[in-house]
Amino acid sequence: MTAERTVTLRRLAWAGVEVRAGNVRVVVDALQNTADLAGFQGAPRRPMPGIEAPPGVRTHAFITHLHPDHYDRKLLAGIAADEGSSVGCHTPIVDVLAEAGVPAVPQELGERREFGPFATIPVASHDWRGDDQVAWIVEAPGLRVIHFGDTIWHGRWWQIARDHGPFDVAFLPIAGVLTRRDGFTPTNQPATLTPEQAVEAAVVLEASTACAIHYDLFNNPPYYTEQHDVRGRFLRAAHARGIHAVAPDDGEPVPFRPLVAAPGAA
Repeated sequence: MTAERTVTLRRLAWAGVEVRAGNVRVVVDALQNTADLAGFQGAPRRPMPGIEAPPGVRTHAFITHLHPDHYDRKLLAGIAADEGSSVGCHTPIVDVLAEAGVPAVPQELGERREFGPFATIPVASHDWRGDDQVAWIVEAPGLRVIHFGDTIWHGRWWQIARDHGPFDVAFLPIAGVLTRRDGFTPTNQPATLTPEQAVEAAVVLEASTACAIHYDLFNNPPYYTEQHDVRGRFLRAAHARGIHAVAPDDGEPVPFRPLVAAPGAA
């Protein structure tokens, strides 16, 4: 069977992504509660799709870092309390989650965790203000994807590609946001990948499909300002580089071109 028939991908709101195989799913950076974002990122521009699991489906949730648009504490606490479900994180933040009432399974960079039909591996990523941040590789039968929360451009793309690539899908932020907040000297450098940088990352990662995330839902100048026409720029840059790129709306399935079978898959 092909990967499209055995595993489904869905883009959730903002940076959220769902990978589902039968009655088990992995969600990365799922977001449902946005009250804590109002002062910096503003209110969401539209209603966000629900992320409730269908009856009988177990959820394993992962976060790339602790910024509140990627770390929904209330949502994660509920998932952690569900029998058969779990929360996963990079080891340096496990104590922070525990103190917030979210028990989590920690993983070191490069450490592989297997559960049900899935395996996850955290790999290097870089945050604009130096906070702990990782990218998550998710493997399922016939499929390998990688999710970058809101990374900036960095020098670890090539090592990730050598160690873990190629990828069927790379989920990449494209908003290229400019930020202004107390305690940080303002600059004109983007705090996330620009559309063009996201495409170049997909090239290095040897991703069969590049999927845009982390754009269009929040825009709150002058504190949090998305660059212009990011979706169009992303698709045009990908076309120029010969990359299959998609930008599904919130809650929509992610169409992709399967590339490789994940290690150990039949």
